[in-house]
Amino acid sequence: MSTPNNRLHCTIILIPILLSSLSSLWSQQPQPATQAPQQSAVPALPADIPSTAERYSFLMTGNPAGQQAVWTASDGTLHIFFQFNDRGRGPKTTSVLKLDANGLPISEVITGNDYLKSPVTENYSLEAGTARWKNDDEQGEKKISGPAFYSPLNGGPAEIALLAHAALQNGGKTNGGKIALLPEGEARVQRMTELDIEASGHKKHVALYAVTGLDFSPTYFWAEASDKFFASVDDWGTVIPEGWESSAPTLLAAQNRVKESRAADLAAKLAHHAPNGILFTHANVFDAESAKIIPDQEVFISGNRVVSFGPAPIGSERVPTFKTIDATGKTLLPGLWDMHAHVSDNDGLLNLAGGVTTVRDLANDTDSLLARRQRIIDGKEIGTRIVLAGIIDGRGPFQGPTKVLVSTEAEARAAVDNYKRLGYVQIKIYSSVKPELVPAIIDEAHKNGLRVSGHIPAEMTAAECVELGYDEIQHVNFLILNFFPDIKNTNTIARLVEPAKVGASLDLTSPQVLSFIKLLQDHHTKLDLTLSIFEDDLNRPGQIPRGFQPIANRLPPQVRRGLLTAGLTPPAGMDETYRKSFAKMMEFAGLLYRAGIPIEAGTDSMAGFALHRELELDVQAGIPAAQVLQNATLNAARIMSLDKDLGSIVPGKLADVILVDGNPASNISDIRKTVLVVKDGVLYNSAELYAELGVTP
Repeated sequence: MSTPNNRLHCTIILIPILLSSLSSLWSQQPQPATQAPQQSAVPALPADIPSTAERYSFLMTGNPAGQQAVWTASDGTLHIFFQFNDRGRGPKTTSVLKLDANGLPISEVITGNDYLKSPVTENYSLEAGTARWKNDDEQGEKKISGPAFYSPLNGGPAEIALLAHAALQNGGKTNGGKIALLPEGEARVQRMTELDIEASGHKKHVALYAVTGLDFSPTYFWAEASDKFFASVDDWGTVIPEGWESSAPTLLAAQNRVKESRAADLAAKLAHHAPNGILFTHANVFDAESAKIIPDQEVFISGNRVVSFGPAPIGSERVPTFKTIDATGKTLLPGLWDMHAHVSDNDGLLNLAGGVTTVRDLANDTDSLLARRQRIIDGKEIGTRIVLAGIIDGRGPFQGPTKVLVSTEAEARAAVDNYKRLGYVQIKIYSSVKPELVPAIIDEAHKNGLRVSGHIPAEMTAAECVELGYDEIQHVNFLILNFFPDIKNTNTIARLVEPAKVGASLDLTSPQVLSFIKLLQDHHTKLDLTLSIFEDDLNRPGQIPRGFQPIANRLPPQVRRGLLTAGLTPPAGMDETYRKSFAKMMEFAGLLYRAGIPIEAGTDSMAGFALHRELELDVQAGIPAAQVLQNATLNAARIMSLDKDLGSIVPGKLADVILVDGNPASNISDIRKTVLVVKDGVLYNSAELYAELGVTP
């Protein structure tokens, strides 16, 4: 499943940021099979693109998936065309810009469609010192007295170079520059490194720029002389000139060195070590075993373990220089788990700031994920514990952007074995796997001691997958679709749209629903519902999704603005149906809980903040707050067979704890008030972490 935050169909500000967001959910993994993957259909460039246009390839996990074309028309306007295909989704936009003498856009018109194929119309103009903008999600105007740059919600990749050029005019190419952003915010641009590259006998000198102010962390792109856009590179998606595709790995390696250096600096700055231990006094402790609060306790941590826990002062372990934290009026809980993550650059800080100390990654670039995991272990990057789950998909026009693609039983079993060799503990089956290969994947995984979960592949139902041996199912939409078997193309956008159309009509008292619940009970199937992303999906674009409303004003301005694009655009007259369909999902979740089906806390969305909303929705669905906290701590550790060391505050267990200003066991929304986090015995201050992300504490 691919979803907004910042993620997927939430196109944030400029396409390079979208690419970065997408990559956190989907990246390549090592291909264990020898057969070359069948590519998704690559859209053709429109016939009216002039032959003089500069042409760029869009590569998705290294494979052609789309194009960018840039040209100047006879009237002097700059045109940028951009499109790509991702499982039937993907934007297709044309931007027409008029630039002033300094290269600053003074008008722009964007037309086409967004990632989820909703129509796009976006306009900007600057006249007599007044900037005006209007798009499908917002409109406004502002008097400006100096240079300012409008950040389009649907602009093409090359536009980030225009922003950088404008900012550098205000500062300098050596020390960097800055420029006001419209509707609000400020961008800063810094030249980071330079590189000589070569392809097909041609040489270029390119420079890497970092743009801050658009996202939680810098957005990177490569430029030629005079700040001309050259490439945007990423594990997931890359835009690069035709003929230069072979240089993408070189650019990515240099870019990663810059990012890793920054991550190491942040780790040194924000990770607080307490060599003589940490003592929490007067804490109300959430006992995850009983799901109850034990008031006025002292918890002592030494090294990376909990040493003592009790009501009386702790004696022998104390030394004069230990770190003492007065937790009066606050709740100390085990670190939270997000059971559905796709770890990316910002997620370590966002998760820890929000109290999440462990995530299960359900699809990512294997090489980069394992390297990131090791950097976190080595203290060179701030991040959570990462539990590894590997994805497998089938070849075809709607295949996921992964290199682990299988067409035969031999390939399927080899893919499972490779994940086992790499230390993965779970297999995730994706939407285009052939139904006849599902039994082999499950069999090989279980032989290797791996759990099996996933989407429900096209042409299959959830009930069939449970009967074949799924240990859990990802996403509540697939549970809804189980009762509408005529909807078979669930490897397309239909898996999002159709549940919104038909879910409202589902009778939860029907024999079919009750029989399915009995099947889940009999097979001890777990459920990763990800309710919050469907609340976002069924949000009307142009509005901040409900789950983000409590924190939207704390986010960086351009990130907050990007949230306006979240959500499916309902067909005419279907708004109420979409709302009722989400209400039915919530009702179904409560019914499943009352039937004793284990409900996991997973998001597939913005790190940290989305888990807070997921827990709130679980409570709204009828799960008691204390049970929700138990699901997000000890029960998650039990599911992943890691409860010997994690999931509860018990002497001898690893020191992953969070301090919350309030009592989320009675008011679940207090979980948003995490103030301190200890992960593996290292102390982090949530306010400090948020400040580095541009988030107001």
